[in-house]
Amino acid sequence: MIKWIIKLFSSTPKEENIEDSMKKYLIVGLGNIGAEYVNTRHNIGFKVLDFLAKKESLSFETVKLGSMAEYKFKGRTFFLLKPNTYMNLSGKAVKYWMDKENIPLENILVITDDLNLSFGTIRIKPKGSDGGHNGLKNINLVLNTQNYTRYRFGISDQFKKGQQIDYVLGEWNAEEEAKLPERLETSAEIIKTFGTAGLENTMTTFNGK
Repeated sequence: MIKWIIKLFSSTPKEENIEDSMKKYLIVGLGNIGAEYVNTRHNIGFKVLDFLAKKESLSFETVKLGSMAEYKFKGRTFFLLKPNTYMNLSGKAVKYWMDKENIPLENILVITDDLNLSFGTIRIKPKGSDGGHNGLKNINLVLNTQNYTRYRFGISDQFKKGQQIDYVLGEWNAEEEAKLPERLETSAEIIKTFGTAGLENTMTTFNGK
């Protein structure tokens, strides 16, 4: 009882809010809305979050600037966000929910496709350039920083010259489809590990796997 009273008067509301905010994570899956984009390579961010939501029996709800599911795991709260702003305006949704839920920059994870990595290759980095990705480019612009964690999912660059857009917005081939379930399972673990074990442990455990 005495310990509880001491704790009550020794911690300020501001300190408690900081502690609470550190247990909240914004996981952003990049993609484009619309049935025609559901199974395309460019929508891997949406696909990862859909997989985790189904695995954990979560439901997405329509919210401002996107769809969101709330996932509680080991004392952490993960806000799984699928922006509905289309890819090149993703930063607007990220900034809005980051501010609304008081989520620190270091607790943001953005999931995106990457042409420079072979299919299914995992690359988790604490910062970096947009690499020509319009979603990341807009997030960098709106947040005015490149210092947020991104999980790049390799989609390879097996397309002929001048066909990049068709390839990125194309659907997975049969070989990729067969390998996707295992990669999605790993992606779900990456999200949970990021929130519970930290960025460094996540990179050590999963990069290059």
